[in-house]
Amino acid sequence: MSHLQCPHLIEAKSSSSKRDFIKFYEIALKRCNETIYWLCLLRDGKLIEAEKLKPLITEVTEISKMIGSSLLTLKGKRKI
Repeated sequence: MSHLQCPHLIEAKSSSSKRDFIKFYEIALKRCNETIYWLCLLRDGKLIEAEKLKPLITEVTEISKMIGSSLLTLKGKRKI
């Protein structure tokens, strides 16, 4: 993962069941997608230069894809 630390993924490590572990990953995915939304609002509202936000949007999008892929594997919807 990147230099960003997601508290939900850290909490998942100490979850008491696979169900709880998956739940923390689902929350982390939602937070990533919410972050992308807000970064795009900042960009589209021209509150921050698009070039400054582009790498952040790219990084969070990649993190979101990794978490989503992990969820598919955890839920047995994709084979490793």
